[in-house]
Amino acid sequence: MRTRARDAREARTLAQARRVRRTVARRDGVRCEILDGSGAGRWLLNFCGNDYLGLASHFQVSGALQDAAALHGAGSGGSHLVSGHHALHEALEREIADWLQVPAALLLGSGFTANLAVLQGLLGDGDACVQDRLNHASLIDAARLAGCRLRRYPHADAQGALRQLRTLPDGAAVLATDGVFSMDGDVAPLRELAIVARVQQALLYVDDAHGIGVLGPEGRGSVADARLGIDAVPLQLVTLGKALGGCGAVLAGDADLIGHLAETARPYIYTTALPPAVAGAALAAVRIARHEHWRRERLAALVQRFRMRAQHRGLDLMPSDTPIQPLRCGDNATALAMSRALDAAGFWVAAIRPPTVPEGQARLRVTLSAAHADADVDALVDALAAARDALPPVPAVTRAISTP
Repeated sequence: MRTRARDAREARTLAQARRVRRTVARRDGVRCEILDGSGAGRWLLNFCGNDYLGLASHFQVSGALQDAAALHGAGSGGSHLVSGHHALHEALEREIADWLQVPAALLLGSGFTANLAVLQGLLGDGDACVQDRLNHASLIDAARLAGCRLRRYPHADAQGALRQLRTLPDGAAVLATDGVFSMDGDVAPLRELAIVARVQQALLYVDDAHGIGVLGPEGRGSVADARLGIDAVPLQLVTLGKALGGCGAVLAGDADLIGHLAETARPYIYTTALPPAVAGAALAAVRIARHEHWRRERLAALVQRFRMRAQHRGLDLMPSDTPIQPLRCGDNATALAMSRALDAAGFWVAAIRPPTVPEGQARLRVTLSAAHADADVDALVDALAAARDALPPVPAVTRAISTP
């Protein structure tokens, strides 16, 4: 195994696909102090996080965390079905159900485990899960672990989903999609997928990790933005770790389905519940996200400002109206070179490479937050253009000319 691990790492090195953790010493809104190998710190402006509404450091959210920790301690002490289910967990579930206008909600430790809970809890041998090809890895892994047949359709292609569902024999089927795709920033065609699911008698499940708090009325996400209700989307995932600035995830939707998962889903039953203090902080964040509409308005304005200025500078953006703004680079070397140039200029923008994205589609994943200033966005666009212009010229391709 050591040899295998060493060989795999060497292969990643050759492909410029190595991943390295960076250590954050302190955060101040969208600014982060990053430690180097010697332990020295350097401040960078963060344009690669998911704190879309700027709530991760909000004083009310932090205060709720501290107050709850002082009252209830550092941990929950057990799983939800044994002794770990706290009144703050219950309050958070009720708040999110009310926010999304659904009957029930269920709190879990992360979006990854929530997706495992749904597909393992609902599907098994003889069943099927049909998914968008660009779905999050947790949805793909969840279907594989459920033991069901996994079928994938071309990205955002509702007709492709229909074709896949039509090929399946009898058995339960789940049509699963991201609401907002985390690496492209585009939104799933949920209304078309809802029609497909209804016609084929499949359950439509939406992982709305990057839509909640950002899209739709009161920030209710991509499902509400598509004007769909619980009949069309019986289950959806709400992450607490992105726009809401905290940790954990909530499944929301049909009461019978939520009740079934609470009693049978292994990722829910066999893990310690989140600390009550974490739930208290999330509860405060949800209430802010519901009522402070200016945060979404500010975020939308920054997205438009970034796109307009980037297009004026000739930067190759992918189509997206969400805070996720990918810049095409193509190969790994280009993405890494631009990321390093941005780092030297004081900006933290991650290079996203395969297998997170398809081969040949490496990119810089720029993400915006309501906490960014106009000047921050303008400076980033200037730095992106400078990083692109500093790249070595692409060598001309010499074509062999055949003679008769």
